[in-house]
Amino acid sequence: MKKIRKIFTPILVIAVLVVAGIFIFGHKAAPKAEYETVAVRRGSIVNTVTATGTIEPIIQVEVGTQVSGIISHIYVDYNSIVKKGEVIAEIDRSTLEAELKSSTATLQSNKTEYEYQEKNFARTKGLHEKGMVSDTDFETAQYNYEKAKSAYEKSQADMFKVRQNLGYATISAPIDGVVIGREVEEGQTVAASFSTPTLFTIANDLRQMRVIADVDEADIGSVKEGQKVTFTVDAYPDDTFEGSVTQVRLQATTESNVVTYEVVVNAPNPDLKLKPGLTANITIYTMEKNDVLLVPSKALRFQPENQEAPALDPQDSHARTVWVKDQSGLRAVPVQTGETDGIFTEISGNIREGDPVVTSLKIGNIAPIATSDSGDSPFMPKRPGEEKNKKEK
Repeated sequence: MKKIRKIFTPILVIAVLVVAGIFIFGHKAAPKAEYETVAVRRGSIVNTVTATGTIEPIIQVEVGTQVSGIISHIYVDYNSIVKKGEVIAEIDRSTLEAELKSSTATLQSNKTEYEYQEKNFARTKGLHEKGMVSDTDFETAQYNYEKAKSAYEKSQADMFKVRQNLGYATISAPIDGVVIGREVEEGQTVAASFSTPTLFTIANDLRQMRVIADVDEADIGSVKEGQKVTFTVDAYPDDTFEGSVTQVRLQATTESNVVTYEVVVNAPNPDLKLKPGLTANITIYTMEKNDVLLVPSKALRFQPENQEAPALDPQDSHARTVWVKDQSGLRAVPVQTGETDGIFTEISGNIREGDPVVTSLKIGNIAPIATSDSGDSPFMPKRPGEEKNKKEK
C-alpha cells in the first residue's frame, strides 16, 4: 500500500497542477471598462452653406440703337473708359437727313393748307350766321378745315419723330463706366425694325462687383440678408474674397428637377482682380459664434450603465446632461446647449474649460482566447469523424 501511495501521490499533485493551470490560463480575463473623454474647449462654431455663382458688375447697361443704318464711326473699344453723354459711335445720317428734309416740306405744305382752311372756315361761318351761305357750303368748309388741321398736326408729330431718329444716329454712353463688350464694327448694318440691337455693354464700376449665386432649396431657409460670405475664384486660387448677402430673390429656378434660388452677394473689388463672368465658389456663414465652450455632440448622448441622470425640466429643450470623469468617478453635470454644427455643440452651465467629459465606453485589456492541447480553437466546429478517430487512437 505504501508503494502504491508513493506512486499515486506525485500523479495526484501533477493532476491538480494541470487542472489549476487550465483554470487559470485557459479562461479569458475579464475585460476592463474604460471611458473615452474629451476636454471641454473654448472655440468658434459655425454653420455654412456652399454654392457656386457668377461674378457680375452691379450696374451693367447694354447700349443699343433705335434706328437702322450703317455704322459709320466707332470711337471706343474694349476696356475703354467712358463718361455719361460721351459719343461712342455714329450711324450714317444721310438717309435720316433726307427724311428730315421731306418731313420739313410736308409740314410747311400742311401748315399753309391749314392756315388757308382756317381763314376760309371763319369767313364761311360768319356768312352762315347771317344766312348768306347754305348749310352745305358751311359743312364743306368745316370739313376741309378739320381735315387740314389733322394733317398739320400729323406733320408736326412726324417732324418730331424724324428729328428724334436723327438724334438717335449719335450713340452716347448712358452711364460712366468701362466698355466690356462691343458687338459691331464700322461699316456694319444694324436693323432696329423688330428689336433694339445691342452695340456695346458698359459696366458702371468694376471696383464694386457682385456674385449671383444659385443656392439649393434645402439651404435657402437659413440664408438671410447681411450674412458674411467668403468666396474663391479659379483665377486666384490662393486668394479668399469677402462680401455679404445683399438680396435673397424669391423667384425659383428649376433645372433637371433641381430647385435653386438666386442669392446676390456684394463683392468689393478694389484691386480689380475680379472680372465679369468668373465662376465663384461661395461659402455663406449662416451662423457664427466665437469664444464659446464646446463639447462633442456625442457627449450629450452618452448615458453610463448603472448610473442615474438627474431629472431635467421637460419644458426646457436646451437642458442636457454631460458626464465628467474625475478622481472619484463619473459625475453628472446639467448644462444648457446652444448652437451646434453637428459635430460640436455650444454649452453653458456649471462646467469649465478643460473638464474631461465622457463621450463613449470602450473595452480594453482583452486576454487571448484559450486553446486546446491540440492547438484547435474550442469554439471551432469539429470535422466529421474527428471524434471517432481520436477514440480509435
